[in-house]
Amino acid sequence: MIKPQQVYPIGRIGKPHGVKGEMNFMFDEDVFDTTDSDYIIIETEGILVPFFFEEYRFRNDNTAIIKLEGIDTQEQAREFTNCVVYFERSKAENAEDEASTFLSQKNRQIVGFTIVDAQTGKSIGTIKDIDDSTINVLLIIEDEDRQQVLIPANEDLIEGIDLQRQTITMRLPDGLLTL
Repeated sequence: MIKPQQVYPIGRIGKPHGVKGEMNFMFDEDVFDTTDSDYIIIETEGILVPFFFEEYRFRNDNTAIIKLEGIDTQEQAREFTNCVVYFERSKAENAEDEASTFLSQKNRQIVGFTIVDAQTGKSIGTIKDIDDSTINVLLIIEDEDRQQVLIPANEDLIEGIDLQRQTITMRLPDGLLTL
Protein backbone atom coordinates (compact mmCIF):
# COMPACT_ATOMS: atom_id res chain seq x y z
CA MET A 1 0.00 0.00 0.00
CA ILE A 2 1.29 3.44 -0.93
CA LYS A 3 1.42 5.84 2.01
CA PRO A 4 0.68 9.58 1.65
CA GLN A 5 4.14 10.57 2.94
CA GLN A 6 5.74 8.57 0.10
CA VAL A 7 4.18 10.76 -2.62
CA TYR A 8 3.61 14.39 -3.52
CA PRO A 9 1.02 15.98 -5.82
CA ILE A 10 2.07 16.90 -9.36
CA GLY A 11 -1.25 17.65 -11.00
CA ARG A 12 -4.84 16.75 -11.71
CA ILE A 13 -6.74 14.75 -14.32
CA GLY A 14 -9.04 16.82 -16.53
CA LYS A 15 -11.76 15.83 -18.95
CA PRO A 16 -11.49 12.82 -21.26
CA HIS A 17 -9.85 13.46 -24.62
CA GLY A 18 -11.64 11.59 -27.38
CA VAL A 19 -13.42 8.28 -27.00
CA LYS A 20 -10.55 5.79 -26.54
CA GLY A 21 -9.75 6.42 -22.88
CA GLU A 22 -7.30 9.31 -23.25
CA MET A 23 -7.38 12.06 -20.60
CA ASN A 24 -6.12 15.59 -20.18
CA PHE A 25 -3.51 15.77 -17.43
CA MET A 26 -2.71 19.23 -16.05
CA PHE A 27 0.60 19.13 -14.20
CA ASP A 28 2.71 21.49 -12.09
CA GLU A 29 5.86 19.44 -12.59
CA ASP A 30 6.86 17.18 -15.48
CA VAL A 31 8.89 14.83 -13.27
CA PHE A 32 7.05 11.85 -14.80
CA ASP A 33 8.81 12.64 -18.10
CA THR A 34 12.25 13.45 -16.69
CA THR A 35 12.69 10.40 -14.43
CA ASP A 36 12.78 6.67 -14.93
CA SER A 37 9.14 5.95 -14.13
CA ASP A 38 6.48 4.41 -16.31
CA TYR A 39 3.58 5.09 -13.96
CA ILE A 40 1.83 7.79 -11.96
CA ILE A 41 -0.25 7.48 -8.82
CA ILE A 42 -3.86 8.61 -8.79
CA GLU A 43 -6.01 9.03 -5.72
CA THR A 44 -9.29 7.25 -6.30
CA GLU A 45 -11.87 6.81 -3.55
CA GLY A 46 -9.27 7.87 -0.97
CA ILE A 47 -6.75 5.21 -2.05
CA LEU A 48 -3.43 5.89 -3.81
CA VAL A 49 -3.29 3.60 -6.85
CA PRO A 50 -0.45 3.28 -9.42
CA PHE A 51 -1.48 3.45 -13.09
CA PHE A 52 0.95 2.60 -15.88
CA PHE A 53 1.26 4.77 -18.97
CA GLU A 54 0.32 3.25 -22.26
CA GLU A 55 1.42 6.50 -23.87
CA TYR A 56 1.44 10.27 -23.36
CA ARG A 57 2.13 13.37 -25.38
CA PHE A 58 2.47 16.99 -24.39
CA ARG A 59 -0.11 19.57 -25.49
CA ASN A 60 1.75 22.51 -23.93
CA ASP A 61 4.03 23.35 -20.99
CA ASN A 62 1.53 22.21 -18.36
CA THR A 63 -0.87 19.80 -20.08
CA ALA A 64 -0.40 16.33 -21.51
CA ILE A 65 -2.76 13.85 -23.11
CA ILE A 66 -2.30 10.54 -21.30
CA LYS A 67 -3.49 7.03 -22.01
CA LEU A 68 -3.31 4.65 -19.06
CA GLU A 69 -3.32 0.86 -19.28
CA GLY A 70 -6.78 -0.60 -18.77
CA ILE A 71 -8.62 2.66 -19.45
CA ASP A 72 -10.07 2.18 -22.92
CA THR A 73 -13.32 4.14 -23.10
CA GLN A 74 -14.47 7.71 -22.62
CA GLU A 75 -16.72 6.54 -19.78
CA GLN A 76 -13.81 4.92 -17.92
CA ALA A 77 -11.68 8.05 -18.44
CA ARG A 78 -14.48 10.30 -17.17
CA GLU A 79 -14.35 8.56 -13.76
CA PHE A 80 -10.88 10.09 -13.25
CA THR A 81 -11.93 13.70 -13.91
CA ASN A 82 -10.58 15.97 -11.14
CA CYS A 83 -8.58 13.17 -9.47
CA VAL A 84 -5.27 14.30 -7.98
CA VAL A 85 -2.14 12.81 -9.53
CA TYR A 86 0.87 12.01 -7.34
CA PHE A 87 4.47 10.96 -7.90
CA GLU A 88 6.71 8.88 -5.66
CA ARG A 89 9.28 10.92 -3.75
CA SER A 90 11.85 8.13 -4.04
CA LYS A 91 11.65 8.16 -7.85
CA ALA A 92 12.16 11.93 -7.96
CA GLU A 93 15.09 11.94 -5.52
CA ASN A 94 17.64 10.43 -7.89
CA ALA A 95 18.61 13.77 -9.44
CA GLU A 96 18.04 15.89 -6.36
CA ASP A 97 21.40 15.85 -4.59
CA GLU A 98 22.27 19.54 -4.66
CA ALA A 99 20.26 22.37 -3.14
CA SER A 100 20.49 24.51 -6.25
CA THR A 101 19.21 21.71 -8.47
CA PHE A 102 16.58 20.83 -5.92
CA LEU A 103 14.97 24.27 -5.82
CA SER A 104 15.64 25.42 -9.37
CA GLN A 105 13.14 23.09 -11.00
CA LYS A 106 9.96 24.55 -9.45
CA ASN A 107 10.01 21.34 -7.49
CA ARG A 108 6.74 20.45 -5.79
CA GLN A 109 8.45 17.49 -4.15
CA ILE A 110 9.35 19.60 -1.12
CA VAL A 111 5.73 20.46 -0.30
CA GLY A 112 5.19 18.86 3.10
CA PHE A 113 8.85 19.17 4.15
CA THR A 114 9.65 20.82 7.49
CA ILE A 115 11.89 23.90 7.57
CA VAL A 116 14.38 23.81 10.45
CA ASP A 117 16.25 26.89 11.71
CA ALA A 118 19.99 26.11 11.53
CA GLN A 119 20.80 28.42 14.45
CA THR A 120 18.26 27.04 16.94
CA GLY A 121 17.52 23.59 15.54
CA LYS A 122 13.80 24.31 15.97
CA SER A 123 11.09 23.75 13.40
CA ILE A 124 9.88 26.91 11.67
CA GLY A 125 6.95 25.15 10.00
CA THR A 126 5.85 23.01 7.09
CA ILE A 127 6.03 23.93 3.42
CA LYS A 128 2.44 24.21 2.20
CA ASP A 129 3.12 25.57 -1.28
CA ILE A 130 5.67 27.25 -3.53
CA ASP A 131 5.06 30.67 -5.07
CA ASP A 132 7.02 30.75 -8.30
CA SER A 133 4.94 33.47 -9.96
CA THR A 134 7.89 35.89 -9.88
CA ILE A 135 11.64 35.53 -10.33
CA ASN A 136 12.00 35.40 -6.52
CA VAL A 137 10.60 31.99 -5.60
CA LEU A 138 9.04 31.86 -2.14
CA LEU A 139 8.33 28.93 0.13
CA ILE A 140 4.91 29.30 1.77
CA ILE A 141 5.33 27.93 5.27
CA GLU A 142 2.63 27.23 7.84
CA ASP A 143 3.94 27.59 11.38
CA GLU A 144 2.68 25.88 14.54
CA ASP A 145 0.04 28.62 15.00
CA ARG A 146 -1.24 27.94 11.45
CA GLN A 147 0.08 31.33 10.32
CA GLN A 148 1.69 31.69 6.91
CA VAL A 149 5.34 32.68 6.68
CA LEU A 150 7.09 33.44 3.39
CA ILE A 151 10.74 32.40 3.06
CA PRO A 152 12.87 32.98 -0.03
CA ALA A 153 13.82 29.73 -1.76
CA ASN A 154 17.42 30.86 -2.02
CA GLU A 155 20.10 28.17 -2.16
CA ASP A 156 22.48 30.40 -0.15
CA LEU A 157 20.15 30.06 2.86
CA ILE A 158 20.05 26.26 2.73
CA GLU A 159 22.47 24.35 4.91
CA GLY A 160 21.11 20.89 4.26
CA ILE A 161 18.30 18.80 2.83
CA ASP A 162 17.39 15.49 4.44
CA LEU A 163 15.15 13.63 2.00
CA GLN A 164 14.57 10.73 4.39
CA ARG A 165 13.37 12.95 7.24
CA GLN A 166 11.78 15.42 4.82
CA THR A 167 13.51 18.43 6.38
CA ILE A 168 15.34 21.43 4.98
CA THR A 169 17.74 23.19 7.33
CA MET A 170 18.05 26.91 6.58
CA ARG A 171 20.11 29.74 8.05
CA LEU A 172 17.68 32.64 7.91
CA PRO A 173 18.61 36.31 8.19
CA ASP A 174 17.81 37.91 11.56
CA GLY A 175 14.30 39.34 11.64
CA LEU A 176 13.00 37.51 8.58
CA LEU A 177 10.39 35.60 10.56
CA THR A 178 9.10 38.71 12.31
CA LEU A 179 8.23 40.63 9.14
